[in-house]
Amino acid sequence: MPDLLTGLNEIQQQAVKATEGPVLILAGAGSGKTRVLTHRVAYLIAEKSVPAGNILTVTFTNKAAGEMKERIMALIDSSQAETPVMGTFHSICARILRREGHNIGLTPGFSIYDESDAIEAVKEAMAILHIPTQKTSPGAVRHLISGAKNELIPALEYARYAEGYFQETAAKVYIEYEKILRRNQALDFDDLLMETIRLFREVDQILKFYQNTFRYILVDEYQDTNAAQYQLIKMLAARNRN
Repeated sequence: MPDLLTGLNEIQQQAVKATEGPVLILAGAGSGKTRVLTHRVAYLIAEKSVPAGNILTVTFTNKAAGEMKERIMALIDSSQAETPVMGTFHSICARILRREGHNIGLTPGFSIYDESDAIEAVKEAMAILHIPTQKTSPGAVRHLISGAKNELIPALEYARYAEGYFQETAAKVYIEYEKILRRNQALDFDDLLMETIRLFREVDQILKFYQNTFRYILVDEYQDTNAAQYQLIKMLAARNRN
C-alpha cells in the first residue's frame, strides 16, 4: 500500500490527517481538492481503521463518485469486501427512501421525475386549474416550486409566503402538482432531499441508524446556501460531528 501522504503538500497533509471533528477546507480550482478527499477517505480506512461502510462521501456528480471510488480503492487494500458509500445528495437520498420510505407512506418502487417530467406535471396542474400557459410560464412556476422545496417549504405552507399574482398562482399550482406526483407514486429531484429530511424528522430510530452508520461524512463542493442540503448534513452529522 502506498504512503497516503506522499505527493501532498504540507497543507494538504494537514487536511487529510484532520479526521476528528468538523473540518472546512477552502480550495480553488486546480488546487488538488479531489486528491485531498480521496487520500482523506483512504487515510480513514487504512490508518484510522474506520470501516469503509461508516464513511459517506457526497460528490457533485455520480461520475465523480465513481472516479473517486476507483482512486480510493487503488490507494488501499482493494481485496477488502467493503467500499465507501459515495454518490450525489440525490442518489444517496434515493437509496435511503427506497429502503426506508415506507415508514412515511412512500412505495419502494416510486418513480423519480426528471426536469422534463416535472414540467409536464406542472402543465397538467395548470390545465386542471384553468391557468393558461401562454400567460404563465410552466418553467417559471416549476422554478418557484423547486425553490420552495429547497427551502423545505411544503405545498400547503407556500401560500403563506406567496406575494403578488405570480407567486399566488404558483402556490395553487404547487398544491395540484403535489397531488399529481402522489397519484403517480412519483417524486421529483427536490423531493428526494425533502422527503429524506421528513423521514429523519418523523422516525427518530431511522435517523439514529444513519447517524451511527455514517460516522464520517465528506462533502465535495458543499452548497451551504441550499437549505435542504445543509439540513440533511446537519442531521446526519449531529451525533459524531465528523
